[in-house]
Amino acid sequence: MNNVDVLQGDKYLWKLPGENRQAVLDLAVACSLSLPIAQVLVQRGFVSKEKAEEFLFPSLEKDVFNGVLLADAQKAVDRILLAIECGEKILVFGDYDVDGITSSAMVMKCLLDINAKINFFLPNRVTDGYGISAKFVEKAAKNNYKLIITVDNGIAAFEAADKAKELGIDLIITDHHRPHDKIPEAFAVIDPARDDCGYPFKSLAGVGVTFKLLSLLYDKIGLQMSAKVYELLLLGTVADVVPLLGENRFWVRHGLNYVNKIESYSLSVLKKNGNVIKPSLSATDIGYFITPQINALGRLEDPRQGVKFLLGSDKQETDEVGKILFELNQARKQIERAIFQEIVSEIEKKNIDLDKENIILVASKSWPQGVIGIVASRLAASYGKPAILFHLTKDGKAKGSCRSIPEFNIFNALQKSSDILDKFGGHAFAAGLSLSVDNIAKLKARLEKIVSQELTEFDLKQKLVLDAQANLCDLNKKFLDDMELLAPFGNKNSRPSFYIKNVVQVQKPTLLKGEHVKINIFSDGVIKPVVFFGRPELYDKFLEFESQPFDLAANVVENYWNGRVNIELIGLDIAIKK
Repeated sequence: MNNVDVLQGDKYLWKLPGENRQAVLDLAVACSLSLPIAQVLVQRGFVSKEKAEEFLFPSLEKDVFNGVLLADAQKAVDRILLAIECGEKILVFGDYDVDGITSSAMVMKCLLDINAKINFFLPNRVTDGYGISAKFVEKAAKNNYKLIITVDNGIAAFEAADKAKELGIDLIITDHHRPHDKIPEAFAVIDPARDDCGYPFKSLAGVGVTFKLLSLLYDKIGLQMSAKVYELLLLGTVADVVPLLGENRFWVRHGLNYVNKIESYSLSVLKKNGNVIKPSLSATDIGYFITPQINALGRLEDPRQGVKFLLGSDKQETDEVGKILFELNQARKQIERAIFQEIVSEIEKKNIDLDKENIILVASKSWPQGVIGIVASRLAASYGKPAILFHLTKDGKAKGSCRSIPEFNIFNALQKSSDILDKFGGHAFAAGLSLSVDNIAKLKARLEKIVSQELTEFDLKQKLVLDAQANLCDLNKKFLDDMELLAPFGNKNSRPSFYIKNVVQVQKPTLLKGEHVKINIFSDGVIKPVVFFGRPELYDKFLEFESQPFDLAANVVENYWNGRVNIELIGLDIAIKK
């Protein structure tokens, strides 16, 4: 990458937007967009009016595919309907994260509405572990279940599938994780990630796969799904951080339109807990304030309460679980902060030497297994290196969560070390695994070797990709209205980052809660507030250079306060003029 393309900021290497002025002007005129938003689209590959409008205005006809294209889906629908017709007992086996909880709630809602004899089970993270086991299938057989449906798990459940076959139980697996070299020998395996699956969109969340199966079933019997289903689809899809493109983007938009008009009681409780007082929810609000509360159940306690809470059939019970969710989420935040600071301290003391190590790998007996994934995410984001955290069990096992960077496919890397792992699964960016404590050092050495072979020094630098250049005078209501067309924001469709040149601060900076910095900046006759979250080190720098001009990398957001709406910038980094 040549020097024209990048700029070294205070913390990040900035990848600057390309010089494409004529294409931006043409698109801005053709689609009636403000120039910075048109540049965002051009930077992201939507150069023509047709391509841009295809992205800006998703539709059911264009973005959503028929569930019949999913391998084994029609077979599974027929088997579920047969079970209902014959009065057979059906058991749903879910997962303890939001994707698994919403998927379980969705199956319960849809099948109870058509008189199925159905129950559900969500494993406890610590005592049961992830995924359906042969032991669970045996227990289901003793209780006379004839059909088991997994949601958001099962693609690696080889022993469970064999046991179900042996005991005469039909097992329907619905999952979205990448299969290993083969798939289980179950009655039906519905996973768009299967190599032999013809479904065009491969990035559905687990709840998305569940939704496609249930949609197909409801189409067959000629009924409309409950509106609650779209709320559950929204929550699970956002929480699982799947790409918000294509079909996912369509359904998240659809779900937001619904919940912002008709609010369920369970969602109103979550909003109150999260102190969300905005007139309408965004995908970002869902991901930051709403779904972490549901996740807290699976991370720290019993996730089964989450299903009943989301279905919200009993107001008093919903209120009671809502209080538990609030308290658990507050506890979860404190635990995560403590673990994160413990690891940061080790990095600062060079006990973890990031000048020499490219994988952050840490293990402890005292860290709850349920929160280490989020801490790993924060570490990967803070240091720009893959992070793996392990909870060490009493029986000599290490159960871990991995979070990676865009340049390093952690699933593929783990696959190369499958001989020393008990089990693993996940995606390119996130994975779970377990292995013997004795093999941790060997895994670390292998992963470090893969990183050194596959990644360059540039790959390992922390980078900010800036989508467009903007001036402070561009940031008006028209700009915000146009940017809303790009939403919902999330994985693979991030909130745009803007390059704002030659600004100066006015007034002294303010340090908020000891870790956030707020300043006011001036340029072209306009003053705007900027908040830098988690960048306390910038406070002294702003004190030092006073009115010295600098460049700013920032997101632009609407700030709701006391009934007023203002345009605010979320500062990402600064580059000081030499």
